[in-house]
Amino acid sequence: MEHTLFHQRREKVLIILSGLFLATLSLLNIIGLTRFIDLSFSVGPIKIPMIVAIGVLPYPITFFCTDLISELYGKKTANITVWTGLLINCWIIFILWIAGILPGVNNQLTDAELFFKIQKLAFGAVTASMIAYLTAQFCDIQLFHSIKKATNSKHLWLRNNGSTLVSQLVDSTAVILITHYYAQALPVNPDLPLYPQLQTYILSAYAFKCIAALLDTIPIYIIVSYLKPYLNIRD
Repeated sequence: MEHTLFHQRREKVLIILSGLFLATLSLLNIIGLTRFIDLSFSVGPIKIPMIVAIGVLPYPITFFCTDLISELYGKKTANITVWTGLLINCWIIFILWIAGILPGVNNQLTDAELFFKIQKLAFGAVTASMIAYLTAQFCDIQLFHSIKKATNSKHLWLRNNGSTLVSQLVDSTAVILITHYYAQALPVNPDLPLYPQLQTYILSAYAFKCIAALLDTIPIYIIVSYLKPYLNIRD
């Protein structure tokens, strides 16, 4: 009876974490490049540029979820979640492709120009983010478990932050370069040198993700400390 109770709890929590992960991933790839926002701030006389796509805003949640899944359910389950994310985004691209080739109806409720613009941005965002996503997520999971093994399952803060900080640099660099050279969706100024602009986008995305990763340290400790006894999980 007790075994059945813990099994049911583990299933429910896994569904919630993986559902949040997959929903966030799907959302950010649809709206990811539709708008860029300026989060620049000043430290005294120095202005720190931070220009990010709106898809970056929910992205740290995906790493938060995979870190929790890795900690509670292990590397294999985390990897399955990542591959499922890839399949779902391929499904989204398929639906957008089908919707684009089917004949449309011209009326006030439809806007073909708007749809095809979103479709083009989504294609670019998914292509860029999926390549970067797979590389970064598997990097994150591998580092997470390597650090966990090296520290004998101690220092959750180290594996949570260490794995995420390295993987986010990989992700930010890859997604910006692919977005520019493949999708050509970055708002770059053709009158200015290209590489400093790309560097600004990469560092902006990375800085935002690093701040988010550091801020989730306390929440992940609280959640893990509650869920492990709740799910009867031992290190």
